[in-house]
Amino acid sequence: MKYLHTMVRVTNLDDSLAFYCDKLGLKEVSRVENPLGRFTLVFLCAPGDEAAAAGGETIVSRSPLVELTYNWDPEDYGGGRNFGHLAYAVDDIYATCQRLMDGGVTISRPPRDGRMAFVRSPDNISVELLQAGPALAPAEPWASMPNVGVW
Repeated sequence: MKYLHTMVRVTNLDDSLAFYCDKLGLKEVSRVENPLGRFTLVFLCAPGDEAAAAGGETIVSRSPLVELTYNWDPEDYGGGRNFGHLAYAVDDIYATCQRLMDGGVTISRPPRDGRMAFVRSPDNISVELLQAGPALAPAEPWASMPNVGVW
């Protein structure tokens, strides 16, 4: 058995791709448009884990993927908290959080401990960022930054 992907439903594909790709830094590796089913699937991976597509919709990957599912007909999915969260290891949690803030993303749980932070996607999906390796030394402005909302 091999873990393949996590699916999250999104309400605006452009906003979601701007968050996951342009701000968070994931890469699009595959896209499936299904006019009959009226949906689009976009598969994303972390940088360096680009997948090789083989045989149409089959995804071969060295690591788990995120599948963004965009249903063309509007639906209300409610709060994303019931999903849980996605988690990514990052090389420098402070630089990552700064890049996200500079892109207009609210840091819901700042990396006060140099180890962990949480942000939210445009569809309210919680994304955990974890420092790869040992925690960084606590530093400002993160050490004294309060939580914002729920994470």
